[in-house]
Amino acid sequence: MPETRTRGRPRAFHDKTEQNTVQSLDRALAILAVLAESSGLTLTELAQAAGQSAATVYRVLTTFQAHGFVELEPEAQRWHIGAGAFRTGSAFLRRTKLADRARGAMEMLMRESGETANLGVEDKGEVLFLTQVETHEAIRAFFPPGTRSPMHVSGIGKALLAHMSVAKLARFMMEPLRGFTAASLTESIALETDLIETRARGYAIDNEERTEGMRCIAAPIFDAQGAAVAGLSISGPVFRLSLARAEEMGALVKRAAQGVTEATGGRVP
Repeated sequence: MPETRTRGRPRAFHDKTEQNTVQSLDRALAILAVLAESSGLTLTELAQAAGQSAATVYRVLTTFQAHGFVELEPEAQRWHIGAGAFRTGSAFLRRTKLADRARGAMEMLMRESGETANLGVEDKGEVLFLTQVETHEAIRAFFPPGTRSPMHVSGIGKALLAHMSVAKLARFMMEPLRGFTAASLTESIALETDLIETRARGYAIDNEERTEGMRCIAAPIFDAQGAAVAGLSISGPVFRLSLARAEEMGALVKRAAQGVTEATGGRVP
């Protein structure tokens, strides 16, 4: 039977040898990547950072400039990323859907932790749960899409609060913090202390603060500007998701959240 060719890929797609790469394009994209990480570089600085000759870098820059991918600041003779690169990058943003991009990471997180994985965002001062991947255990957490929770008693909520701007967090703290269990953090000082710890370790813990007998560990997902825009968590009963396992489970959640950050074009600040 003749080989069926995968749409959009040549027959040699899985051949990663050097003959199937365009070296000049590879070097040009490396220059663009270096420039994208800076706030503007001179030709000499860019050549040094990219490890290429100034003559080669200049030819690449003038080619990119013709397509609007880079721009030259005449007075300072510094090169910057141009609007053409933004327009091309926007095509990726248009096809990026957070829930779709997070699905694979959530399924893996559920398998690794044995607990339900959740994805949520901040909406009107609350956590809005977008989707979840349920564990196969009989006793499990359940947050159907559209479920809301106060941020200060939610793992995802506290993960987002820990990375919120000072001004926005101050406005949040002005509102009364309602208690749901004996463990709820209803005093602003207690919550602020918890958020400092959350930021330091990279994950939040909802320690029976919303529902007695249930615990949640969450980490933030960041956008291209390094702002926390969503959270990924695992939730389960305290007899399985013990505090003794918090560091182990926190590492799993952080790794999964970072994977979603990268998959959606974000960066961890």
